[in-house]
Amino acid sequence: MANTLVIIPTYNECENIPLIVARVRASVPAAHVLVVDDSSPDGTGVLADELSAADAAVHVLHRHDKTGLGAAYLDGFGWGLSHGYDQLVQLDADGSHLPEQLPDLLAAAATADVVMGSRWVPGGAVKNWPWHRRALSRGGSIYSRALLRLPQRDVTGGFRVYSAHALDSMKLSSVESLGYCFQIDMLLHAVRARLTVVEVPITFVERTLGSSKMSGRIVIEAMGRVTLWGMTGMGVRRARAVTETSLQKG
Repeated sequence: MANTLVIIPTYNECENIPLIVARVRASVPAAHVLVVDDSSPDGTGVLADELSAADAAVHVLHRHDKTGLGAAYLDGFGWGLSHGYDQLVQLDADGSHLPEQLPDLLAAAATADVVMGSRWVPGGAVKNWPWHRRALSRGGSIYSRALLRLPQRDVTGGFRVYSAHALDSMKLSSVESLGYCFQIDMLLHAVRARLTVVEVPITFVERTLGSSKMSGRIVIEAMGRVTLWGMTGMGVRRARAVTETSLQKG
């Protein structure tokens, strides 16, 4: 297995972080974990330090400002690249991304630059979401795909694997979205860089512990940014990236 780092951003996730780190370590024992904590007032960072002290494969990056999910991931990518990791994984701390499915994504990464866990390809699923939340997520993906000319089905999903080569090719310094729109921005950068992008079906499970950071304002802001990108021609344009719509298990 390639040298893999699983990046888990946290803010007030003290209930979830011991569980999710343990599940990652059990599912992919060879992988290392990096918890990127935004000075959580609930003590998540302190708890992450304790996990790191007990397990040499767990690392912690403390950030002093809460500047958004995208900023946390960019700092995590920078840390991982500087420490020589070959594959860098995005994983939510709240348990919505199942670490038990990470081996499927890593298997696909053997022949792809970017692997996206997808809720909206055949075999993908969402559990414990009300119909309006499902419609909002799927509708946001459809809108963004159409406006930005992206072939992928789940453009807002955050369970992903990037190769170090992909991140080096994507000009991360020009990623301008630090919030909810970050996932779309990263996908645009990958497609423009003509990287091989595949989607693997996953099951997304709504959190059972802690509180969600999502809000209607965040979604509206993200869709406004996507609309601006579409109106100003910042989508894929004529670029012919090497993409695959989906990669089925088996």
